[in-house]
Amino acid sequence: MLRALSDIDWLLIGETLYLAVLVLVCLRIIYDTRSSIKTLAYLLLVIFLPVAGIFFYFSFGINYRKRSLYSKKLLQNVELMKQIRQRIITTSRENFRASSEEIQHYRPLAKLLLRDNLSPLTAGNKVKLLLNGEQKFAEVFEAIENARHHIHLEYYIIENDHIGNNLKDLLIKKAKEGVIVRVIYDDFGSRSIRHGFRKELQAAGVEVYPFHKIHILFLANRLNYRNHRKIIVIDSITAFVGGINISDSYINYSDQQERKPYWRDSHLRIDGPGAFYLQYLFFTDWNFSSQRHLEPESSYFPKPTDAHGNTVVQLASSGPDSAKPTIMFSILQAIALAKEEFLLTTPYFIPGESILDALSIAAMGGVTVRLLVPENSDSFIVNAAARSYFEDLLEVGVQIYLYQKGFVHAKTLVVDNTLSMVGTANMDYRSFDLNFEVNAVVYDTVFAGELREAFFQDLEHAVLLDAAEWKARPVYRQLIEKVFKLISPLL
Repeated sequence: MLRALSDIDWLLIGETLYLAVLVLVCLRIIYDTRSSIKTLAYLLLVIFLPVAGIFFYFSFGINYRKRSLYSKKLLQNVELMKQIRQRIITTSRENFRASSEEIQHYRPLAKLLLRDNLSPLTAGNKVKLLLNGEQKFAEVFEAIENARHHIHLEYYIIENDHIGNNLKDLLIKKAKEGVIVRVIYDDFGSRSIRHGFRKELQAAGVEVYPFHKIHILFLANRLNYRNHRKIIVIDSITAFVGGINISDSYINYSDQQERKPYWRDSHLRIDGPGAFYLQYLFFTDWNFSSQRHLEPESSYFPKPTDAHGNTVVQLASSGPDSAKPTIMFSILQAIALAKEEFLLTTPYFIPGESILDALSIAAMGGVTVRLLVPENSDSFIVNAAARSYFEDLLEVGVQIYLYQKGFVHAKTLVVDNTLSMVGTANMDYRSFDLNFEVNAVVYDTVFAGELREAFFQDLEHAVLLDAAEWKARPVYRQLIEKVFKLISPLL
């Protein structure tokens, strides 16, 4: 009897302690999570998935946005920072006044990025659309070969494979020539280069640091806060940004049996002052990763001289170091400013209510909205969650296309054949709120025409969903999609 009573006491004590821990975790979730949708998702997870739910939250859900882990502050001199800020604002206003009437229409978007990101509106740029790894890597390697002063490279994924080693050899060659070479790699996405690959670069004089170093991958509570940016800045004036990582996976060989599936992606080359903001982002990420203070000297931010082209470019960035989800806001503003057509390509479509409502309002208001997503994502869960949003969009007239040639990984949009975005951010909660991302905003009809043409070429390899047929799909599939929709804020 005494032994049984003792067992019961221990059971009660254990249940009481767990209940106390659960209450404390729930209070922390409520206090610490900015989004009410994510708050509810985490609460349901920890309540209905005992122990494992709590472990998941502490591994992936802690909000570092409120913690001083990240800083964008490059200059300690407050007065100098005020002068630079005023110069950026003045130059941006001048560039807008000199811009075409078509660009004037996007003043609300430009002002949003200027106010929230202090991202300058830069004129005199030359931009080039790079489709797939075949075009991107040839262009990047040539630009690196021509570097004279510095090469700054920041990537989510750098693989220890053929293309990765070609890049490594080229960076080593340039470092031996006296060019300053700095590399930031995400410690989770670039796991394969953490040892020998990195040491080879360092031995040759290349400065290499991981972003947010992970000591134990399985227990890493920073997996949510990854550096998903793909940035290259060469000699301050040439820059690359987009969706293509450093990996053989992004190259399509002539023999498709050698590399499947076909990988469809987009990248952007910028020559001109538009590279300055990408340089700024690299500096802030470098100072955080290296724990050193790299000064923004004139050799890295030279005064623009001759124009390289006539394209107006602005950058949108966001992450745990941002007070607001700027990239999401910029997309919402772009949708709101669309008058005739909105073309969106994304590999992961978990938009949340704000983007969903904005697309619906645009479609119901007479804007032709076309969405291109993969027929099959590289994640069953993400695939199912994405499809849970399709029915609402189809009902209001959004045209949804499923890409069938392979996997479409591009993150692009085109508005009314005048405004374009090419970048690193997917259309999901993770990109909007958890990862470090950057998108290029291009105010140019010629470039928009090129990106629009690429979009319609992709539609030749896609199937258009029929609203009635989609609604009539099996009930069990609808149930699976709705279940995964519940946890979509956590994906």
